[in-house]
Amino acid sequence: MLHHLLYLHGFRSSPLSYKAQHLSEIFKNHYPSVQWVCPQLPPSPKDAAELILELTPQWDPKSSAVIGSSLGGFYANWLANQRGFRSILINPATDPARDLRRYIGHQKNWQTPNDSFYFKEQYLAELMSLYPVASHISTASKAQKLLMACKGDEVLDWREMVETHQGATQYIIEGSNHAMSDFDQHLGVLLKFLGLHSNPN
Repeated sequence: MLHHLLYLHGFRSSPLSYKAQHLSEIFKNHYPSVQWVCPQLPPSPKDAAELILELTPQWDPKSSAVIGSSLGGFYANWLANQRGFRSILINPATDPARDLRRYIGHQKNWQTPNDSFYFKEQYLAELMSLYPVASHISTASKAQKLLMACKGDEVLDWREMVETHQGATQYIIEGSNHAMSDFDQHLGVLLKFLGLHSNPN
């Protein structure tokens, strides 16, 4: 039985993203017994990690799950390794310190372009401190993960996702894109993995 669900958005994104808003409505309308949590993540990975832990202190691993998209997928994987939660990683970043180096400087949020933040070089080291140590990841933990990777991702390499998350349940999508704009078509896979009805309608 699922009691708690955490959603973590990607870089320059927010709880106002389509996937976050759509899932929020689904859980509000069809699974009201599930506590839905979707915070605005701070730009500092250290601060983001601390916030994520503060939001989930008493959550039972047997009834809790985390969903993350892009950079949020990286954070979701980190949290799952820490707490043993079920996790769903949607086009997750696998080496964000490498990929985000070119974004050092002022950045605007996708959904609220009037809001900006400064992505500092020190954040790259903060990201690297969260990289998983393979020897500490149990086989059971890997089995509790669902990777949803799009071959059409124009930002991140789906093959790196597959290689990084060996042992996880892997759902590979032909085409689509980094935002997974055809998210509705794959929603049933996500819900089924969480032990919920695959068609909430």
